[in-house]
Amino acid sequence: MIHNAIINITNLRLRTYIGFNEEEKQKQQDIIINAEIHYPANNLCLRDDVENALNYKVICKNIIRHVESGRFLLLEKLTSDVLGLCVDNPQVSFAKVTIDKPHALRFADSVSLTLSYTKENLKGD
Repeated sequence: MIHNAIINITNLRLRTYIGFNEEEKQKQQDIIINAEIHYPANNLCLRDDVENALNYKVICKNIIRHVESGRFLLLEKLTSDVLGLCVDNPQVSFAKVTIDKPHALRFADSVSLTLSYTKENLKGD
């Protein structure tokens, strides 16, 4: 029996250069990242075998490194990059990333963008 494991990274708060206005290019802004990552939790993983588990700490460190060292014009590009880091492991069957840009609009708490990935089953058709 294969169990579906779901890792959630909740409210990862980082700062980066995001936007194309001159002020946005000169000053880092806060962003909030939420990610959901699905992978099959096989019996070895469920028996506490570290080697067969998806290492969320490595994924999170890669996200932090990429976001904090990068410069992004569009929220779409940043979200796509973070999603790519979440699905970098071949075990991942589904992932969804939402990135919030607080205070991007004057009368709104935040603007956010969500992208998702679903692994296609490759069949010999």
